[in-house]
Amino acid sequence: MRSLMSLVVAVSLATAPAPDPGGPRGTGFQDGRTSGVVLRNSKIVLSGNGLGAKSDGYRVKRPCWYEPGDNAGDMLTQQQSVRDYWFHTHPTGTDKDFEQFIKQYKDKVGQDGRWWTPAYNAADPDGLSCATGLTGAVWVPLGTTPPAGITLQELYQLARAALTVPEPKIELSPDVKSYVNLPTWVWLTGIGGTTRSVTAEIPGVMSATVTATLTGVKIDPGTTGDRAEVKQDCGPTGHPYVKGGTFTCGVRYLRASADQARKTYVLTVTTEWPVTAGGGVGFAFEPVRAAAVRDVPVGEVQSIVRKSGDS
Repeated sequence: MRSLMSLVVAVSLATAPAPDPGGPRGTGFQDGRTSGVVLRNSKIVLSGNGLGAKSDGYRVKRPCWYEPGDNAGDMLTQQQSVRDYWFHTHPTGTDKDFEQFIKQYKDKVGQDGRWWTPAYNAADPDGLSCATGLTGAVWVPLGTTPPAGITLQELYQLARAALTVPEPKIELSPDVKSYVNLPTWVWLTGIGGTTRSVTAEIPGVMSATVTATLTGVKIDPGTTGDRAEVKQDCGPTGHPYVKGGTFTCGVRYLRASADQARKTYVLTVTTEWPVTAGGGVGFAFEPVRAAAVRDVPVGEVQSIVRKSGDS
């Protein structure tokens, strides 16, 4: 029965798509080997401008669950619509056998409740195996939740797993090469807005929104404190070079990089995005962090000493 239920759940959800909330949306994303949330057999809608960048690897604690599906009448209609498939998988079955199979759905018609159906996060390596441990659709009386039924907290976790932030690009001044004791200004581009959010919603049932806000950056000069002086007053994205401006965000290298691997220092800039959960629910999440690196060659300042009287 489980294999038939898996097909029926997929058919049911495909023929009853969730309402379009507008704006960017999807089942998460897949970009090469990087993935966030990829929902299977689910009515959950993910939306928001926090979809589609690079995942930070956050994983939902339980990658499969039951979620509320069709009422008794709609589920009966769905099961009856796959009658031909049932006989395909039961070649020796009779009309009586099919009626016996369908009776469990007919018996629920007129009762208050819903069939809850299995769903899972295919981006999680444990998602499919978790889902195969569920027993197919289960009947749940109105106002109750089955064991392994999705909770509001898990919906927030799914929103958090789908939440991504852009990878920053490091800009420097001077750009190509710096010099000992010369301030190297640091700022970031390619970030866009400093607030990103994702909403995970089961339409008409419950909704969860998480928001990440870029609050600052951390600079790692790629060497020890005796070789570099770091200025960390950077604001959310650092400060572009301004002639005559105050140097508050960047690195002043104190020694040349000629003795380093590849004759450069490897500068790392990490953005930090604290995450809040909407609705005052009290769920806490670790910040999202994204890092970028850049080689910085640092040379000695060259000077020419002339003897008195030389032309």
